[in-house]
Amino acid sequence: MKESFWGALILTFAVMAIGFIYFFQNITNTDQQNYTLLKKTTEAAMFDAIDTAEYQKSGQIKMNAEKFIENFIRRYAEDANLSNTYVIEIYDVNEYPPKVSLRVKSTQNSAATGEIVTFDVVNKVDAILETPYN
Repeated sequence: MKESFWGALILTFAVMAIGFIYFFQNITNTDQQNYTLLKKTTEAAMFDAIDTAEYQKSGQIKMNAEKFIENFIRRYAEDANLSNTYVIEIYDVNEYPPKVSLRVKSTQNSAATGEIVTFDVVNKVDAILETPYN
């Protein structure tokens, strides 16, 4: 009888350990996916927002701020996870030299413990568009 209680205790701890691992892995994966999506989307939106007419006229690389914001939000919305709530805060958009500072907050809900727990995952990026100088 004593050995069966030890077996039940070990099985209970194993199930709890698997639950905690699943819970933290889910949050870690969400954070990594959000950061990678934020970084790639910012870079692509900056390249899309380059003002080619200004570059051909003066040789300076300028970025259109409105076009950047439009492209960033469209690209981020296409690839974001629909089960999360996102808040996009754009702090600074410089047209020349091309630079952006933004932060994305997402809310992650989990019910692994039977009670709904909410986490805020915040990712911030400061990006400067660099090009080779000839």
